[in-house]
Amino acid sequence: MKQYLDIVRAVLETGEEKPDRTGTGTLSMPGAMFQHDMKDGFPLLTTKKVPYRLVASELEFFVKGISDKDWLRERNNHIWDEWCTPLKIPYAHDEATKQRMLEERDLGPIYGWQWRHFGAEYKTFDTDYSGQGVDQLQRLIGDLKTQPHSRQMLVLAWNPMDRDKVVPPFCHYGFQVTVLNNKLNLFWSQRSVDTMLGLPFNIASYATLLHLLAKESGYEEGRLTGFLADVHIYKNHIAGAREQLSRDPSAHPLAKLETENFTSIFDWSYTDTKVVDYKSFPGIKFDIAV
Repeated sequence: MKQYLDIVRAVLETGEEKPDRTGTGTLSMPGAMFQHDMKDGFPLLTTKKVPYRLVASELEFFVKGISDKDWLRERNNHIWDEWCTPLKIPYAHDEATKQRMLEERDLGPIYGWQWRHFGAEYKTFDTDYSGQGVDQLQRLIGDLKTQPHSRQMLVLAWNPMDRDKVVPPFCHYGFQVTVLNNKLNLFWSQRSVDTMLGLPFNIASYATLLHLLAKESGYEEGRLTGFLADVHIYKNHIAGAREQLSRDPSAHPLAKLETENFTSIFDWSYTDTKVVDYKSFPGIKFDIAV
């Protein structure tokens, strides 16, 4: 995972101080690219332990188009606990508001809801949206199976009409797939990149999505590419970033990803997919900036 560490190093060496929505402060760098060939292994960081169970269950949450964070909590996944839709609790930094945000279960029209119901009117997490909006994921898979040479296999999460209904608003806002030489390649675009806490999850999540789409369509797994815009390290993450850079990325080989009993991505459960032979350095504590 040298490419990831190169991004970390570049932000520390060239990043400039910049204020941010959370009030934490960042070092920020304008633009980077992450690339990985899936034939080299599954890109789960080895320079710190990444809990794949959380990555995979969040991806199932997205694929199913769910916006109720209790679904994640029931699976002991708490990465969305601090957030909720401003439609219910207007975003603020004071402790009373943070507590109300923690207790509210409605996340609003977030990533997966946009993947499955783009253009529909969002109401509540428990509204039945069947047949409403554009099911972009279904359309992408249909195109992948019927016209795999298309350059229009694109899924967007960024909907300007819904930007103010979610916090944070669609950090990774779209992905595209292409097929070349019988290999499926996936490209994702990200406007805001939390390099230490978020990016390792984004890499593993989109690599898993690539893996699942390849199984769905019968193609081999190709290249994963991330186009990264505002690449930043929060100031309270700098010490951990330096610790991670001190670790040898070649000390542990990359793991492999295996999925059992696969029939369709729409029937997939995160427990069907396992990371095999994953070894890493210990985890590093990075506090989330809310």
